[in-house]
Amino acid sequence: MFNSKYNPDKTNFEKHSGTPNLFFDSRDNISFKKDDNNIIYKVTGTQLPAMVDGAFANLFLTKDNVREPHWHPNAWELNVVVSGKIIFSILDPNTKQVHHYPATNGQVVFIPMGWLHWVTAVSDKVHLHIFLNNEHFETLDGSDMLRLMSPELFQVTYNIDAKQISEALAPITKSVVIGPPIS
Repeated sequence: MFNSKYNPDKTNFEKHSGTPNLFFDSRDNISFKKDDNNIIYKVTGTQLPAMVDGAFANLFLTKDNVREPHWHPNAWELNVVVSGKIIFSILDPNTKQVHHYPATNGQVVFIPMGWLHWVTAVSDKVHLHIFLNNEHFETLDGSDMLRLMSPELFQVTYNIDAKQISEALAPITKSVVIGPPIS
């Protein structure tokens, strides 16, 4: 069994004489920054050790920006729209259908563990609170999948010409996270 800070009695920190650190400014931990208006801040157990088995992110987007298609193989995700209007798109792996959920202030969208999803900003300014149930959540981004798979794999698997796919994907040189990339 792996070494977890989780206590079987459901407490999230050990009892001791002092109060654990219960405050952190999420703006002090940038997870990804495209520009000043399209940015993700993250808080995990690294910043707040008492916050066991959970993570939080503040996502800010401007109109027509997209949190690229991605999935979390080890965490579910609960999104709360703080302000603005967005469209959550989720690929259901069971039905192979993409569902689109327009959401605005106060509405929530849940993403099951391992489901591919992306977020598109519809209004000028969007702010989301994102909660994940794993303080060490993993994220696999679509841009990484596209740029790291060999063109030959696309050819033998999907019958897509290796040279054409290589040329088409050449602009993706690093993780996109929030797209479109700045040219």
